[in-house]
Amino acid sequence: MSISVIIPTYKEPEALDICLNSAIVNQRTDNQIIVVVDGFYELNREVLEKYSNSIEVLNLEENAGLQKATNLGVYNARYDKILIVNDDNVFPKDWDEKLLEVWQEGAVITPNQIEPIPSMFRQFNIKNLGRDPLTFDLEAYMTYAEEISVDRVEETGSTLPIFMSKKNYLTVGGWDEAYPGAWVVDWDFFLKCELAGFKMLRSYNCHFYHFVSIGTEATPEERQLKATKERECHLYFNYKWGVPAQHNPVNNSKALEA
Repeated sequence: MSISVIIPTYKEPEALDICLNSAIVNQRTDNQIIVVVDGFYELNREVLEKYSNSIEVLNLEENAGLQKATNLGVYNARYDKILIVNDDNVFPKDWDEKLLEVWQEGAVITPNQIEPIPSMFRQFNIKNLGRDPLTFDLEAYMTYAEEISVDRVEETGSTLPIFMSKKNYLTVGGWDEAYPGAWVVDWDFFLKCELAGFKMLRSYNCHFYHFVSIGTEATPEERQLKATKERECHLYFNYKWGVPAQHNPVNNSKALEA
């Protein structure tokens, strides 16, 4: 049984290299791995050509945004089981086999993450194995991910990566492309899924690593534009749902009932 993996990428070729290598080396079967290049194809060309025999590439000639890139990848998925992953994630050993062990048709399943620094998501395991591709200790990650993996699934809301049915993804309309940026778009999506009646699950039988917003150097003008888009995304979420964006979709759902 195969999975369609969707990896939107922007301009982080070093992270994408580790992401793709780990996805391919650590899979137990041949899965469909779709890389959606959101502009900046030339910057990523060397990495994409390196794995050309194992991946499919969709190229957006201009930067169209994470939402459009993700939706495009899902539309081109051959299999109903889809996994949406950031390009700064690292795949653990036997990730596909372990995800299939916890599969539920009517659920949005998040394999838990390991991050180098604390975040708002209390469920994450915190261990600094590298904050960027240059400092990442792959061997230590593989060992640690195996050590902490347990057969447990909880209804504790979802974050990325996202493992779910393509049919269910399309049923709720995918990621909302009306947002002017990528901020809170995932929270919007999780809220739609919960309201559609899907279980919001977190699995602890495999742990992906996340470098945590490694980003590229930005000019003052780019930082200002980023801050403006972030505010606009929060305003749109509030306008759309009537509540502020929150990090847990379960809380957002309850807020709608108030």
